[in-house]
Amino acid sequence: MKKAIYPGSFDPVTFGHIDIIERAANLFGEVTVLVSNNPDKNTSFSYDERLSFIKKVTMKYPNVKTDMLDGLLVDYFRDHNADVIIKGLRAMSDFEFEFQQALVNKDLFPKAETVFLCANVSGTFLSSSMVKQVAMFGGDISSFVPQDIINDIYRRVKRKA
Repeated sequence: MKKAIYPGSFDPVTFGHIDIIERAANLFGEVTVLVSNNPDKNTSFSYDERLSFIKKVTMKYPNVKTDMLDGLLVDYFRDHNADVIIKGLRAMSDFEFEFQQALVNKDLFPKAETVFLCANVSGTFLSSSMVKQVAMFGGDISSFVPQDIINDIYRRVKRKA
């Protein structure tokens, strides 16, 4: 059984992320969605909140697990005997950054293979930052994120009048 890990900040998880999770779950025997710390991002939701969101929206996938990462991805990869790292790509700009990361991971731990999954057409424009901005101004985010977490997002980011 091939084990995959899908790292990301998931701040918050979107339908684009869920599409990648679903497709990875169909390709690999086990997928661990890793809520990770990106020091270059100021997250709106805590680790625990983001992990809770992921757990809510992946419950229906029996081969999907969740975990948190606060360290090097390759250390987690090695320590959990993973086979591949999953990365979702929306555009060429994503590829440049993710390709660079994949090469660094491979240099740090040569067994670390990265598999890129391209976003479906409806997810190419979707980002967590965009979702938060639309929610901040009271816009409808129901076509971007699961119903289970919409109220949590609005409570956190909606502007006070």
